Amino acid sequence: MADLTTQPETRFERLAAVAAHPLAELLECPQEAGDLLSGATRCVDFEAGQVVFRQHGPCRGLYVVVSGDFARKAERFDMRVTLGTARPGDLVELAAALGDEHHTCTLTAVTAGSLLQLPMDALHRAFESYPPLRMRLLEELAREISRAYITCALTRVMPVRRHGNGAVLA
Repeated sequence: MADLTTQPETRFERLAAVAAHPLAELLECPQEAGDLLSGATRCVDFEAGQVVFRQHGPCRGLYVVVSGDFARKAERFDMRVTLGTARPGDLVELAAALGDEHHTCTLTAVTAGSLLQLPMDALHRAFESYPPLRMRLLEELAREISRAYITCALTRVMPVRRHGNGAVLA
């Protein structure tokens, strides 16, 4: 695979190819499934510092950030890792909602904000009545994983070597 840090055109082309799709496009479905989701959706408010859910806890639904900033953190190999923030318009926990239904991270409100929650039972019923919806969300999860990989490749810390005279070589 080509080194993503040395080819600017490739980096931006790859990022554009995996850009998030608009939420309305992802959740577009026939009226029956749409009514099911909209009827079950609830808005939940959070204060700064409040934990929305914890890693490994049961996933109660798919979340959409309406307002505020939320931090995603996870425990990996006995280390706490900050995975980034979730901002208005972001889908949160696609992997948990589409996978084993256990949270992959802990989500905490950084500022006061609110989330829409699409409950798991309503999601399952919508998937049954309109299977392409699940596929569309799985495709978005794949794009999310690709964005994370590309971001890691772009932001990785390059080892620094020092020359004998103290000069820094990249």
